[in-house]
Amino acid sequence: MAVSLANYGESVEFVTRLPNNDLGDACLAVLRSYGVGTGRIARGGERIGIYFLETGAAQRASKVIYDRAGSSFATIQPGMIDWKTIFADADWVHWTGITPAVSQGAAEVCREAILAAREMGVTVSCDLNYRAKLWKWGKPAGEVMGELVGMCDLALGNEEDAEKVFGIHAPKSDVTAGKVEAGDYRFVCEALAERFPSLKTISITLRGSLSASHNTWSGVLRSNGEFYTAPTYDIIPIVDRVGGGDAFMGGLIYGLRKYGDPQKALNFAAAAACLKHSLPGDFNAVSVAEVEALMAGDASGRVSR
Repeated sequence: MAVSLANYGESVEFVTRLPNNDLGDACLAVLRSYGVGTGRIARGGERIGIYFLETGAAQRASKVIYDRAGSSFATIQPGMIDWKTIFADADWVHWTGITPAVSQGAAEVCREAILAAREMGVTVSCDLNYRAKLWKWGKPAGEVMGELVGMCDLALGNEEDAEKVFGIHAPKSDVTAGKVEAGDYRFVCEALAERFPSLKTISITLRGSLSASHNTWSGVLRSNGEFYTAPTYDIIPIVDRVGGGDAFMGGLIYGLRKYGDPQKALNFAAAAACLKHSLPGDFNAVSVAEVEALMAGDASGRVSR
């Protein structure tokens, strides 16, 4: 998400904890190459957490195996990050539900960051990002996430996150059958808004998984009580779907900041995430012009000469 925003011309700092070794240095170099600020990253710990991805195709699903126990980030503790200094020149902070899932320490540091941001008047957004394989350290996701999401201004989830974390299910939807209708997720947005009054903006990405190689893609947005729906894209073949949600979130934040129009912001987010499916790797290296061209209806894929 930080790479997306940097690519769109926003000033972005990524905050994490990396080991003080050559691998940590290599990570910093990659982030800097994409224009992401790294000056606020803490150094310490023994190793970098990783995950292994087996990419699916057709009717064979993708599979992820996490190896994050004992990593620099998993062993982070409150007090290691000076949030007030970091947020001194910030107007927006974003966190993901993967963070509190990694460890109790990471959850406590996430809470520490949100409290500091709220005290300083910084907009706070989150991606629910439920990962069942990571929530192993003791408390259930709903209990931890409930407090954290309740302090946010904006929340994003995919078509399953609200159900898996908070038990809020979209009526008539069947994710495994690829049935995700925008109207059904109005109920999810309204239920989240009722439970978390601080959320001024709520968005849900809608992925219809017809197979691992063929998805439909759209999204909905609830902003200040109004409901908006993005166009639906038919994506086949998929080069790499990992990072699609982050591409959407980066696009949504950029769109809300640039356009001031919830519908246009949502359309930008959906188009940006659609294009991410054509790129390998986590990062969405497309330009604003490319996203806006797709928003305007140019989905031909013709060579630009």
